[in-house]
Amino acid sequence: MKSAITISLVPEALHGPFVFRYPLEQSFQAAAAAGFDAVELFLPGPDSASPEHILALAAEHHLSIAAVGTGAGMLREGLSLTDESPSRRRDALAFIGGMIDFGARLGAPAILGSMQGKPTGPDAFDLLAEVLRVCGERAAAGGVPFIYEPLNRYETTLFPRLGDARRFLLDRSLENIVLLADLFHMNIEESDLSSAILEAGDRIGHVHYADSNRRAMGFGHTDPKPIISALHAVGYSGYLSAEILPLPDPETAARQTIASIRALI
Repeated sequence: MKSAITISLVPEALHGPFVFRYPLEQSFQAAAAAGFDAVELFLPGPDSASPEHILALAAEHHLSIAAVGTGAGMLREGLSLTDESPSRRRDALAFIGGMIDFGARLGAPAILGSMQGKPTGPDAFDLLAEVLRVCGERAAAGGVPFIYEPLNRYETTLFPRLGDARRFLLDRSLENIVLLADLFHMNIEESDLSSAILEAGDRIGHVHYADSNRRAMGFGHTDPKPIISALHAVGYSGYLSAEILPLPDPETAARQTIASIRALI
């Protein structure tokens, strides 16, 4: 398993769970100085940064790009893939598609989190299956998977639990879609984090490594040891990415995260 840390350039996400919010050059430098293997990018949109510039920074600082977030589409424009309005769904899919293509140019998958929405209509799950199929195919064309993130019940009406999301992907024969195991959301919804990871199995494609209070691991009450054991058991070799609050400050949060990861792996 490898380490990653979040970088956000989205002003609307000022209070969100992102560690470094400096300009890209400074954020890449900070991530490398803290000892991370990769960064996860949360950008305003697919045209907000040059892929060539990002790849140059990654090479300069010996970092990989773990993933790219898509939530700015919800934060900035209120876009959702399961919106009741067909035109708004088309806008949301266009935004997501742009982020998938952008990520593919970096060799990184895009994440569907908040842009899955909070639908209440009877066709909500059909809409989700439809857009996941489109996103999975578009990501496959770019040589990357597409990541679907189960969120806690306060943030979505769809899938709060990993096992339910896995069964949905299998039942709907959705290919090239992997699951994001976000330990913060799981602390709210799962009765046992390790069992949930074992249930999701090899469909886990990304991990947000956060303590129970969404701070760096070790600043809450989550025991990461059985979680790491479960990830080993399902053959997970991807990133443990710190999508966490930058508390008490970004550098301390980064140091605490990398120390926790190194102690376990």
